[in-house]
Amino acid sequence: MTSPPSELKRSLSLADLIIYGLVFIGPIAPFAFYGYVSSAAKGMVVLAYVVGAIAMFFTAYSYKLLSADFPLAGSVFAYARRAIGEKTGFIAGWMLVLDYILLPAAVYLAAANALHEIVPALPRWAMVLAFISAGTAINYIGVQITAVVNKLIVVVQLAILAAFVVLGLYALNHGAGAGHLTLKPLYQAHVFSIGLVFSAVSLSALSFLGFDAISTLAEETKGDSKRLIGRATLISLALAAALFVVQTWIAADLANGMAFASPDTAFYEIIAIAGGKTFSIVTAFICAMTFGLSSASVVQASISRLLYAMAREGRMPAFMSAVHPKFKTPYKSLLFVSAVSVAVAMAFLNHFDLIGILVNFGALTGFLILHVTVVVHFIIRKRSRAYVKHLACPAIGFCILAYVLYYMEPDAWLLGLSWFALGLGGYWLFVVRQRNRPKAAVPRR
Repeated sequence: MTSPPSELKRSLSLADLIIYGLVFIGPIAPFAFYGYVSSAAKGMVVLAYVVGAIAMFFTAYSYKLLSADFPLAGSVFAYARRAIGEKTGFIAGWMLVLDYILLPAAVYLAAANALHEIVPALPRWAMVLAFISAGTAINYIGVQITAVVNKLIVVVQLAILAAFVVLGLYALNHGAGAGHLTLKPLYQAHVFSIGLVFSAVSLSALSFLGFDAISTLAEETKGDSKRLIGRATLISLALAAALFVVQTWIAADLANGMAFASPDTAFYEIIAIAGGKTFSIVTAFICAMTFGLSSASVVQASISRLLYAMAREGRMPAFMSAVHPKFKTPYKSLLFVSAVSVAVAMAFLNHFDLIGILVNFGALTGFLILHVTVVVHFIIRKRSRAYVKHLACPAIGFCILAYVLYYMEPDAWLLGLSWFALGLGGYWLFVVRQRNRPKAAVPRR
């Protein structure tokens, strides 16, 4: 029996979902952002990633709880809309759109920066366009092709990460950097402060984004999607956090006393210490290809499905809810995302750090609403007495994320709140006005 034209095709297993989350997060995500996180954390990079992992664990747990009750493609938008109300759902979805719609451009720029390290003469804008074209083609065909590409990307990224860990430890034990693993990447009493740590977490959190995107595939998961989505979310986050701590700890000790030529290429400079210039060039090339393909296979897929879900509910233009008759993909929302990715990437071509902060602002704001949704849905609506998982856990997650947002840069607050105001204006224009508009009188015969 074939699926109706308006439905997405169910074809993903638990392994596919875990791999999808890992690819979206990226086992080597810190390669792209290390220089910025290290500067903000005053060298305590590992601490920034540990705190970020703790914050994201509580968020992932809230996703697990809600995805079991709402196995829908719209992520926080779908959860908040059904548990709290239409307006809250729209705001949650709108703030996540800021995350998802900027993230493809951020990943494409990361790929272009890595490739630019090898071929400086090749313009970054041309590389971004090439990656976006590849991503659009892969997603247009279907999520099954995406799953195959994901598995290849995970294998390649884990292989290059394993090589760095082995070579990095060997270099440390032979006198490079600090000469051995130290506690400095985790804690330095003379520079430590709560504000400094949470300011760094506002950047390191970007490396974790992606586990939440698994929930957008709820309507393409075969089997018990209520159970599988939550399990995949927690497993992919735990695996990524462990990999982040290992690689940044080795990198921080290798970089002891080192001044980076550029924050965009800081990790590749460290890799050169571990394995030489040739290994650094090979790694940069692999990172460029896998970052580009990972965005192609997961980031664009997620935002197109969020827009599809919002359009299906009448909260985005109707054309975004169109499903391809052959490939069963939300192809019109995908093409829209591709066009926006080009515009955003060109606008932020020389401001990679700013786009990262804005992505985090949108994501963390959406996550705050997620935690509130857990409390409203389970404690208030369902009168749950499981206070630890339905009240304490989301409350702790909310407080950590609120503190991270508090320490974000003023530019992020300005642009983030502007996006929020734009969403409120759009909601009033396209939803409230349409609802209040008097219906045309039916002419008498």
